[in-house]
Amino acid sequence: MGRENIITVFEHDRLLVREGSPLTKNTFEQLVLYHGANGTPYFSLLHKGVKFNQFVGVIQVGGTTIEVLPKPDRAGADKIVWRNVLISMLRTVTGIEAGVTSKSSLRLNRNSIFDLYIELFLNECERITHQGLSKKYRKVTENQTALRGRLHMPGQIRDNLIHKERFHAAYSTYDHNHILNQVLKETLRVLSLITIRTDLRSRVMRQQLCFDEVSDQRITEEKLRRIRLNRQTERYAEALAIARLILLNYHPDISKGNNHILALMFDMNQLWELFVVKVLKHHLSQRYRVMAQQSRVFWRSAQSRKRLKPDIILDPLDEQSGRIIIDTKWKTPTDSGPSDNDLRQIYAYNQLFGSSHGILLYPGSNTRVTGRFQTEKGQSCCTMLKVNVTDQSGNLLKGDVIGESLRMVMGCYTHNW
Repeated sequence: MGRENIITVFEHDRLLVREGSPLTKNTFEQLVLYHGANGTPYFSLLHKGVKFNQFVGVIQVGGTTIEVLPKPDRAGADKIVWRNVLISMLRTVTGIEAGVTSKSSLRLNRNSIFDLYIELFLNECERITHQGLSKKYRKVTENQTALRGRLHMPGQIRDNLIHKERFHAAYSTYDHNHILNQVLKETLRVLSLITIRTDLRSRVMRQQLCFDEVSDQRITEEKLRRIRLNRQTERYAEALAIARLILLNYHPDISKGNNHILALMFDMNQLWELFVVKVLKHHLSQRYRVMAQQSRVFWRSAQSRKRLKPDIILDPLDEQSGRIIIDTKWKTPTDSGPSDNDLRQIYAYNQLFGSSHGILLYPGSNTRVTGRFQTEKGQSCCTMLKVNVTDQSGNLLKGDVIGESLRMVMGCYTHNW
């Protein structure tokens, strides 16, 4: 079963139900139900339409797939370019690049965010089943005609007062029927219900045969949170990460049964921050300790306290260099300089975290504007740095290019590069 309809938009775009629009009335009604009374951060409702927010990724409603692509500015953009940028950025952030040889079978030429995650999950699932599903001990209590294990007295009294020939026994068994395999089986079941490529559907059906001995379980967020891996089961880590993403974002259509919704959406601000952190850790780790989301109290009262949390802190490994604060922004500032609010944010970070240098990092055409804050304790710097996200061919720039742009800025601060 192939996809019936693919709609591609950019973040903050609108889709309206009208003549010639790819958004049908049925799909809109399903999105309204998905939005519900409590809302969703992915989009807001309009009159006969939706407006997407800063989240990017894919929402599948029945046979309709809506791809939401990143777009740092409002100028015209190539959807193919930014779809590839998003896929590459997701690969970098999720660590897929680190194991690119084992993921070489991904058909990224098909350029689908949705297919990327399904195919990655199936690759991991096939690898696990090829190596053999892991086994664990589990406790079993059941009625038997011959005693196996020890007699379970509460069950014996409850169930077998009349049937003296039966034994309610408790024993341990060593098999495949445990939470790790149950999560994979449930994810395969969800994928079998939604509209996916024919070749992927065939792979899903083949994998389901490997889990016949595993019982069906309703997988909740609490069950996923309690999962702990060890040396024998760490090979499940990547498959479980994608399974969690799919299961927690799947919303079955109870009434009709053919308009299931699966949303694989990512906050573009967080994705940009995580991408930059990955780049910095890879290219600056010999000179700086890269720390993300470190918070510190800046105001407190008897009832509460307030914290500031810069995106990235670079702590130098040598005493000659100073601490650097980086705040990532997925937007395009004016050419004249950063906004007042962004500058105030860096100023507060510099004061609270003892940094004399701050960087506001935006996507855009390579530009650098440096200024100084005037304080009674002396001067501190703030640089607005815009870095290209794509090369001339429209591909996501490699980390070393972005890392070099940051090294040039920090070289002006430390004179040690």
